[in-house]
Amino acid sequence: MTYLHVKALHIIFVVSWFAGLFYMPRLFVYHTEAQELPEQGRNVLFTQFIKMEKLLWNAIMVPAMWLTLITGATMLYLTPDWLTQGWMQLKLAFVGGLLVYHLYTHKLLLEIRRGHFRFSSLKLRLWNEVATIFLFSIVFLVVLKNTLDWIWGVMGLIAFAVLIMSAVRIAKKVREKKQG
Repeated sequence: MTYLHVKALHIIFVVSWFAGLFYMPRLFVYHTEAQELPEQGRNVLFTQFIKMEKLLWNAIMVPAMWLTLITGATMLYLTPDWLTQGWMQLKLAFVGGLLVYHLYTHKLLLEIRRGHFRFSSLKLRLWNEVATIFLFSIVFLVVLKNTLDWIWGVMGLIAFAVLIMSAVRIAKKVREKKQG
C-alpha cells in the first residue's frame, strides 16, 4: 500500500467521522425538542432517538475516529519529517481538540440516554458548529500548510456563524411574535 492509498483512506474516514460529528448534535437538538411533546409522542421519539444515536455512535463515529487516527498515524510514520513542521504540529493540536469534542459529545449522549437534557436546542445547535470550526481549521492547515492562513478561514467562518445565528434568532422572534 502506498502513501497515496493511505491518504485516500484517511480522507474517507475523516469524512465519515465528521458526518457523525455533524449529525449527532443535530439528533440531540431533535431529541431535546421532542421533550416538549405530550408524553406518548415524547416516549416514542425518545426510544427512536436513542436507537439512532446508539447506531450512529457505535457503527459510524467510533470506527471512523479510530480509522482516521490509524491512517493519520500511518501517514506520519511514512513521512516523519512532517512532525517538525509548524503546520503539522498545529494540525495535531486541533485533532487533539477534536478528540476532546468527540468525547464530550459522548458524555452528552450518555446523559441524554438517562433522560438528562442539560442544554437547550439552541445551545446544542451552537455545539454543532464547533465541529465545523475544527474542520475549517484542519483543512486550511493541511491544504495551505501554513500556520497563519487558517486564522483567516476560521475568523471568516466565525463571522458567518454569528451572522447565521443572528438571523435564526431574529426569525424565531418574528415567528413567535406572529403566533403570540
